[in-house]
Amino acid sequence: MVIDLAQIMSIKGKVQQIDAPLELETFDFEGTSYPIKEKNPVRLTITNLGERKVKVEGETTVSLNIPCNRCLDDVETCFDIKISKDLDFNDTEEDRIKELDEANYISGYNLDVDKLIFDEIVIDFPLHTLCKEDCKGLCKVCGANRNHGSCDCDDTVLDPRMSVIRDIFNNFKEV
Repeated sequence: MVIDLAQIMSIKGKVQQIDAPLELETFDFEGTSYPIKEKNPVRLTITNLGERKVKVEGETTVSLNIPCNRCLDDVETCFDIKISKDLDFNDTEEDRIKELDEANYISGYNLDVDKLIFDEIVIDFPLHTLCKEDCKGLCKVCGANRNHGSCDCDDTVLDPRMSVIRDIFNNFKEV
């Protein structure tokens, strides 16, 4: 949803509360698309501070299905998002670049709520997701999920540096 801030900026001290629906259906990040399981409207409070300055405060919760890093089962991950941004429309594009301000959610006097929430999720996105602390992961041989049951695959891991010694023992093994 895009909110026009020009009307709010026309009256000094004006405070407007908006429940903006979130239009994101999936969260596309680093080449992977994560489905959004649950999303709530973004409750925004926009305050005109005067002198072409606006304060945007808001909060919402969003739940994504993120695959477990070991077994690839979906894990519902909840993001409690709280936003507090001061927007200064007196700054030029060069000033924003110097301050390293990456406000891609502002275009002219329009506030894109979906981009704002997307940026907040990126900041809080977990580096490592597990379905449970003792997740057993996938079998390296057949690919079965070891949390759901065991498989009959041989899971002994042999050190490749010992292959020469293994060959010697195999050659002299009694048959």
